[in-house]
Amino acid sequence: MIAPDPTALTPSDAAGAAELRTQFGYLRELVAEMERSLPYAGALARATVGLDLELSDDEQSARRLDPVGGVVLTVSNGYGLEEAATDRTDRDSVQAMARELVERALSHRSDSSTPPLEIQLDGAANADYATPVDIDPASLPLADKLERYEALRRRLRDIDRRSVQATCHYADRSQRGIVVTRRGLVTQQLRRGFVTLVLFVSDGTQQRYDFIAQGASGGLENLEVGEERLAQMAHTAVALLSARPVPAGTYDVVTEPVISGTIAHEAFGHGMETDMFLKGRARGAEYIGRRVGSDLVNIVDDPTMPGGYGGYYVDDEGVLAGPTHIVRDGILQRGITDLYSASRLGIPRSANGRRESIQRKAYARMSNTFFAPGASTREEMLSGLDDGLLLGQSVNGMEDPKGWGIQIWAHYARQYKGGKPTGVLYSPIAMTGYVPDLLADVSQVSSDPPSMDAGTCGKGWKELVPSSSGGPYLRTRCRLA
Repeated sequence: MIAPDPTALTPSDAAGAAELRTQFGYLRELVAEMERSLPYAGALARATVGLDLELSDDEQSARRLDPVGGVVLTVSNGYGLEEAATDRTDRDSVQAMARELVERALSHRSDSSTPPLEIQLDGAANADYATPVDIDPASLPLADKLERYEALRRRLRDIDRRSVQATCHYADRSQRGIVVTRRGLVTQQLRRGFVTLVLFVSDGTQQRYDFIAQGASGGLENLEVGEERLAQMAHTAVALLSARPVPAGTYDVVTEPVISGTIAHEAFGHGMETDMFLKGRARGAEYIGRRVGSDLVNIVDDPTMPGGYGGYYVDDEGVLAGPTHIVRDGILQRGITDLYSASRLGIPRSANGRRESIQRKAYARMSNTFFAPGASTREEMLSGLDDGLLLGQSVNGMEDPKGWGIQIWAHYARQYKGGKPTGVLYSPIAMTGYVPDLLADVSQVSSDPPSMDAGTCGKGWKELVPSSSGGPYLRTRCRLA
């Protein structure tokens, strides 16, 4: 992603935007018609296409994403929101659905015990946006993609004599959409790509692995993996053959950017999605304006972060994307919102109303969530580790938004003594703790620009949306097991 600039469209993207406006321009009239009977109406039309490749020593498989698209209409009767969705996109079908939706919303007017829902419309005005790409995935035939990523997999497979298997998963997604409110009609064309490489090695008695997961908004130029990185991956996988379990205890640690990002995602990501405030499931709702970390802790959610895999220009409810400072200088500032939670709580919107698909409702969801840079260097942070660990490669994470407990699994940790690596590796690693304690102990943050991972984030086990998290290096204390 780049900062929104509707003047920067390529001729191809401009043609795509014009096509969307021609196909779905009737939604502007339809929204106006619905608002003659109701205080609020909005519309979203969206379609997604994509490709997945799975490559290994044993097989090559390719799967086209089943076409996913349609129109969803949202209205308010002044007390709540009502929605209807269809996979049909012609004017007559959507207009008939709109009439039924308006009738339903009018028949559901609440009694006096339900407080009014006052919607402050912060939607974007008329504009067209598109993710810039150098190598558009759509420009390469399937055979070329297979050849490109099988060659990458083979380079990894052949890099060390102890390799027993290498796998590659490639995915690209292209999403075209249009959002309409009374403020205007906005089109956006989003492109994302993702590649995961896994190398398995064996010494004849045991097997270990290391992996690379790389993704971004943009084209295939973001999915290049150089020989040096492949070699480092093989070196780590082999070194893990001698890894040992970490002795349980509290450690002075430096976290690599992907671990820093998982902390941001889990600590003040899900717990600051304001639909959780409404449900009474987020302790953060009670801490707005209060200290939750050291002065060095700054956490931001920004859909417009360059290259962020979770990026977009407007959210699925039409709000223009921009950064939201969740934590600033250790003080909890605010949550991230969707239309309903912001309106019901009476707080300003952020551009985080997102849907898994047009068949799913919008929730407050993270986009690109990260720790902002500090003033230290990575070198001085590691040289200050007298007896500590460098944590690398996030595997998974979870949190308890109500109790503020957090658990993060790292693939490995490198031991440091006297500011130098000893060569000892521990694996696997489980980090546990109480979020404010973990962040209160942040004593250094590197000045590196945030390095971002890429993936898919769910609300619980469903409602999956593209997301990214990251940061610079952090130094803190935590309990490991």
